[in-house]
Amino acid sequence: MGGVPSTPSFNGGARPQDTAEYLIEAFIGEKSFPLASDYWQKLLELPLHLHWSSNRVQQACLLFAQNNCYTRHLAKILIHLSWCLQECVSTSDVSSSAYVKALNAVYISSVFLKHLIENAKTDNFEDLYMSLNESEEIPSNVSKVQGIEHLVVHSMLNFLGRVDVSSDTYLLHHELLNFMLVALSTQLLSGPSLGADDIHPFFDAAMAQPTSLVNLVIRKLLLNYVAQLRFPLKASSYYIFSEGYQPGVLQRVGSVAANLVLLPLNFFASSSNEASKSPLADSSLNILLILVHYRKCLSMDRLKDKIDYSSPDSLPKEEPFFENPYCKALENARDIEFDRVDVEGNALNGLVVRLPFASLFDTLGMCLADETSVLLLYSLVQGNSDFLEYVLVRTDLDTLLMPLLETLYNAPRRTSNQIYMVLIILLILSQDSSFNASIHKLVLPFVPWYQERVLHQTSLGSLMVIILTRTVKYNLSKLRDVYLHTNCLATLANMAPHVHRLSGYASQRLVSLFDMLARKYNKLAEIKNDKMHVPNGESKEGDSLQEDMAAELHIYTDFLRIVLEILNAILTYALPRNPEVVYAIMHRQEVFQPFKSHPRFNELLDNIFMVLDFFNSRMDAQKMEGEWSVEKVLQVIVVNCRSWRGDGIKMFTQLRFTYEQESHPEEFFIPYVWQLVLSRSGLSFSPSSINLFPVDAPLDVQDNVEEPEKPQKDEINGNGQEIEAPV
Repeated sequence: MGGVPSTPSFNGGARPQDTAEYLIEAFIGEKSFPLASDYWQKLLELPLHLHWSSNRVQQACLLFAQNNCYTRHLAKILIHLSWCLQECVSTSDVSSSAYVKALNAVYISSVFLKHLIENAKTDNFEDLYMSLNESEEIPSNVSKVQGIEHLVVHSMLNFLGRVDVSSDTYLLHHELLNFMLVALSTQLLSGPSLGADDIHPFFDAAMAQPTSLVNLVIRKLLLNYVAQLRFPLKASSYYIFSEGYQPGVLQRVGSVAANLVLLPLNFFASSSNEASKSPLADSSLNILLILVHYRKCLSMDRLKDKIDYSSPDSLPKEEPFFENPYCKALENARDIEFDRVDVEGNALNGLVVRLPFASLFDTLGMCLADETSVLLLYSLVQGNSDFLEYVLVRTDLDTLLMPLLETLYNAPRRTSNQIYMVLIILLILSQDSSFNASIHKLVLPFVPWYQERVLHQTSLGSLMVIILTRTVKYNLSKLRDVYLHTNCLATLANMAPHVHRLSGYASQRLVSLFDMLARKYNKLAEIKNDKMHVPNGESKEGDSLQEDMAAELHIYTDFLRIVLEILNAILTYALPRNPEVVYAIMHRQEVFQPFKSHPRFNELLDNIFMVLDFFNSRMDAQKMEGEWSVEKVLQVIVVNCRSWRGDGIKMFTQLRFTYEQESHPEEFFIPYVWQLVLSRSGLSFSPSSINLFPVDAPLDVQDNVEEPEKPQKDEINGNGQEIEAPV
């Protein structure tokens, strides 16, 4: 064979006549080319125009996996990729050979690395063989301690962070992010809770990068997301992928990824996909979420020197986690418009990520129909106090709230995880009194997506009440999720003392919410009473059923009390400003009567009936000719609201619910992020290889895998509640 490696013939025994064919077969073959061989120059500089079927690609991957253990060609091409990227960073000439070689290297390595990861036989991914043979001289810039994965990850992140995106560099930026997605997919093979001994080579390398580089990368990923740049037309010269061109026949070997990895051409596969508008923005957001939500336990041995065993306070209360530098960078990001200083007066320039919060806010507003953008918004408002503060002082809160409320409105067509994220965001925002006040000042001319009735000149606060009560009603009939109920009611409770001129429809929905929960409560109480009259000697299942029913009855008792506290807060702190609420309570006052003597509700209902007595007496005192109309009743209420003093009303401490993330959020977020990424990126991963979450069917954007089991810790018992999410 001479210089040609001994490989199975793919063309009926004929030696490949195309140079590219020859070079690729040499790459997957059994002959090992030294790192310094001119073979690598030829492989990476030559335009690779190949037409390979998916079956042929699969054969190539199998052969490569068989030979890579001693050729170490994956490690070598990654070293060359690193060198090319380093040259790209140091030169401004994007037409240089280094750029072409980097693009070829990242294409080729993506295909074969994905196959090796997907078919790994060990938990520490030794099958990747990310090292050179002992006989081969190790380059001076490759650390023996850190390894090749650290070199390539550092080079990729350095390029992504330092080189601006342009029409010339767009393609390489995009493909490096796709390579990162493949490299980080080792996480799919393990569970979400990683111990200190769990090995993920590329993840570990990414987490070990210096803070300055991490900050650059987080900033660039977010700027890519904000820019939403379309795929440049001039970059399409790398592909032949017209409408009639199917990915079964591939142009250029890197595009083999479209068959096995569904990269890089996946964004052209469906012009109807919203995500296809900006492939770079989508890829950047995917990598950002994966990196930010990575979490790993530390070894206790590493903490021994830091623990003072003489002090109980210094003892770890739970398993310690390392500090994720990407999460920290996102949490510490600051608005580029302001030069903040810390408490000691030290300038923060250069030490934190600086972003245009205004542009980020606007982009989120445009993209919140997408679930990944909702998760990004959650990550920002939950972790970054500066961004949360920025959101709260915006006067156009409808930019974010309208798409979030529309998502809740369309709950049957959204995933349960997306609904959870939206509700948590609303709960976090509702913790701020200025937010609760400002949403009632912002009036919406109309709400085009609300179908049940025409909503004209409705305040944003009224719309929130309408949508949250509607969500509870939907959950009551469909999902029956206690956590969802709790979150909706907690947000309403935070809003209640600040309600201003709540609309008539929103006021009706609040009272109807009490009626709806009351009917559910009465039904449960009736069933429980019937079960109590069953003769003794029934099975243990009957006892268990009664216990479950008693627990559910207790939960609905708590829900009813919260709704009563919501109504009380409006009547106590904001009655003169809310005549429509008074009208709605008067109109449906019979729904409160059965609970007047209930020990959990009597004090709260005393206040409500005191209000009813006041306004009913004023109504009775009116000499009225003819029938009472809604307008006339409201007019009497408005007039008498001015004379309302609240004498005799019992003041209750305002309910205030806060959101607190679970102690092990990775158990929810890591599987959730990867479910989103797999459903949107086009990364095709064998279900049998995925251990991170159960996979029964191909992932689809509208048919997501169920979220991990949520701990039900929500005991509603009064003031200052902390709502622990299932995350």
